[in-house]
Amino acid sequence: MPLLAILFWGASFIATKYLLAELTPETIISMRLILAITLLLSIALIQKRDFSINFKSHLYILVLAMIAVFHLWIQVTGLKFTTASNTGWIIGTAPIFMAILGLIFFKEKLNALKIIGIITATFGLLLLVGKGDLSNIDLIKNKGDLLVLSSSFTWGIYSMVNKKISLNYSPLMTILYLFIMMAIIIIPFTVSASSINSVKNLSGLGWIAILFLGLLCSGVSYVIWAYALREMESAKVGAYLYFEPFVTVLTAWIFLREDITLLMILSGLIITAGVFLVNKE
Repeated sequence: MPLLAILFWGASFIATKYLLAELTPETIISMRLILAITLLLSIALIQKRDFSINFKSHLYILVLAMIAVFHLWIQVTGLKFTTASNTGWIIGTAPIFMAILGLIFFKEKLNALKIIGIITATFGLLLLVGKGDLSNIDLIKNKGDLLVLSSSFTWGIYSMVNKKISLNYSPLMTILYLFIMMAIIIIPFTVSASSINSVKNLSGLGWIAILFLGLLCSGVSYVIWAYALREMESAKVGAYLYFEPFVTVLTAWIFLREDITLLMILSGLIITAGVFLVNKE
């Protein structure tokens, strides 16, 4: 089941790239959340879930929602200025930030193997961003790559906060409440005549892309992932994340006709190898 979520998430960058030609990042995120909320709320009502609110848990979810909204915003904005393929590889560095933040906040040890993994993944990332020439690295010019890399860092923060807190809700209700709070945060920045008109004039392909993002990438995938984490060992579930960049690169080549160079594949494999070493235990 986690593999299905990875397939959806890997292809999500391609759908987002399509939509950026018609909608702003804020509008994409808002519509994605509205669709996901509609789906999850329907499931919760059909299953007659308990909607009682625990205020302490809700406060924690609010913190997660603020981090998640910022994470999504810089990721989607970054996609405007870089390729979906680059995004897929760079997002794959998130476990590196999780390991470093784990050292800082939870005093988790970094052994020699993990340090080698971090150095390896960093080299692969610099190779990817610099297009093979390390002296060519200019994060101001590559602001898309920089924003996507920043979103990997914010995902690490989200994961650390999520690990630190304990919630009294089921995975389904936790994600439903999380998405509702995220929508409350982002929608006020979206409502305008231009954004409403852009949604009204959305193309057929655009509607397919946003339905895919909202219903499958957010609604279905997040629930699958939450249940997988509850039923399986975290390390086994996390191992599926290694497939996500490859799904992104393949779908970007098929649907966006993005060039896949030998250097890109080499850089991606180096990043993946580094992340694997960090998470080998």
